[in-house]
Amino acid sequence: MHLFDRRTGLNVLLDDVDVPKARWSRAPRQVSIALTNACDLACPFCYAPKSAAMLDTDRLCAWLDELDAEGCLGVGFGGGEPTLYRRLTQVCRHAADRTRLAVTMTTHAHRFTLELIDALAGTVNFIRVSVDGVGATYESLRGRPFADLIQHLTWIAQAFPFGINCVVNARTVPELDAVADLAASTGATELLLLPEQPAHGRPGASPDTVAALHRWITTYRGPVTLTLAEGDSGSLPTAQPLPGETGLRTYAHIDATGTLRRTSYHSAGEPVDDRGILAALNRLQQKDAP
Repeated sequence: MHLFDRRTGLNVLLDDVDVPKARWSRAPRQVSIALTNACDLACPFCYAPKSAAMLDTDRLCAWLDELDAEGCLGVGFGGGEPTLYRRLTQVCRHAADRTRLAVTMTTHAHRFTLELIDALAGTVNFIRVSVDGVGATYESLRGRPFADLIQHLTWIAQAFPFGINCVVNARTVPELDAVADLAASTGATELLLLPEQPAHGRPGASPDTVAALHRWITTYRGPVTLTLAEGDSGSLPTAQPLPGETGLRTYAHIDATGTLRRTSYHSAGEPVDDRGILAALNRLQQKDAP
């Protein structure tokens, strides 16, 4: 039995309670949702689709209700850039007022004005800010002033718990110390490391880069908690608090066209139609059935 408080992020696992499988929650524990494919940056390593797409707000709110009723614990809004979704504040308010879902968001943060922060206050439980390198490296990859990023991180830290996401490749792996220092100095509670995935003609992080990342992790002694993309841990010791949850019981992704996928990297998926998310989930699971 897994208990979760979305306000604090507290998780309590009662592993001496043997809940019959028939009573397990049917929804994935976490679902990421790309609200839109639109983005005002052009990062070279971005794997997000470049076709125009945006989710209908009414359908999206109905999906949130369904996920909540079926036992999902949280949704993560992304894109593209989620702050380009015109009804972002409405959707986050719906999740906060009408469901028990925790709401997280992944953003480049440059559109986080004080007005947007006020509008989202009390509706978003955690912000993930994408930061790949510091200084000139960040500016070259993201095309935005690093000083502006620092200002936006300062504003975000005053209103939300937040973490930093870092895409790791040959260019950014030498700057992991600096990124970790930035996370600590700005008050981040988590540093998520994401080895670059192959996309749009780029090969992704090389084995040498991943090996360098693993060496860095083993020597890291900073105060900010490290997390690593699933499947990229190699021989590193990692926490697996819910070993009974695997595959689609753990996580699923809905892209901006309304297609349910195992992750944002998978090409195969099932459209979420009027039958809802769980119906699409069942169809996707059946594709892998023997």
